Amino acid sequence: MQNRLIDLPPLDLLRTFVAVGRRMSITLAAQDLCVVQSAVSRQIQALETALGCRLFVRAYRSIEFTPEGRHLFRTADPMLEQLGSVIGTLRPPAERPCITITATIGVTALWLLPRLGAFQRGAPDIDVRVAATNRLMDLERDGMDLALRYCPDAAAPHGAIRLFGEILVPVAHPSLGVTAIEDTPQLRRHVLIDYDDPSRPWLQWKHWLRGAGHKSGTAGNGRLLFNQYDQVVQAALAGQGVALGRLALVANLLAEGRLAVATRLPPVTTDHGYWLLERPGAASRALSAVRDWILAEAAAQPHVKP
Repeated sequence: MQNRLIDLPPLDLLRTFVAVGRRMSITLAAQDLCVVQSAVSRQIQALETALGCRLFVRAYRSIEFTPEGRHLFRTADPMLEQLGSVIGTLRPPAERPCITITATIGVTALWLLPRLGAFQRGAPDIDVRVAATNRLMDLERDGMDLALRYCPDAAAPHGAIRLFGEILVPVAHPSLGVTAIEDTPQLRRHVLIDYDDPSRPWLQWKHWLRGAGHKSGTAGNGRLLFNQYDQVVQAALAGQGVALGRLALVANLLAEGRLAVATRLPPVTTDHGYWLLERPGAASRALSAVRDWILAEAAAQPHVKP
């Protein structure tokens, strides 16, 4: 028996919930939706009231899913992503060419978006649509033109072009004065900002510390954990601790002096890399321009070996 549509919560409430869930931040979700923070908070409260359960646990400067919220997000996020793709195919084609790029939330926030303004100024006749999601999107099915993929080099998709590898180095705000986080006295004084993704242990402090000779893989002054990598970097920029920097994503911040290397040990190179994948049969002048721009930006990446 089909569920009655009248029993479902309003779509705008679900959209706000997914926006908060993707960013795990009321502030960033409000920016994504072009509304004020209080409006986002009210809509989340309205959805919780409609469902009769809490969806988030709110703490000081952070939020986390409740079990009910995590369950709802795992279903609502891909459903709204698919709905958006279908609606996009129903709209009349734009007169200007529009190239769609998909990338993870971290890669989008830290690598792609800071560079897009320069591209738009240089190619004002081409629109670019960015689909930021940690879900692996199918270019054909989801109507994407280009994808920035992060994967082991041995598992790169057929036809993908390697942009650069994954190099890891501890980073912190210069005001903290961290020069060698591997030294026990400094390690005990500072909070470690960690990427809360068990599926990628090589990006976590426990793995790096063991490689640096700390057998326990733990720190003395606690950890601050985030489930999105761009949040890890934002916390480091705010001086909240030391982060394990993915050099491809923080190289510009290091070059600008907004972050500083926090170790005397050499960078760690992993078996992962960043790749550019193009949808077969999607060739066009506009797509070639965007693809060539991404390749040029990757080649000019500071401090990152291609």
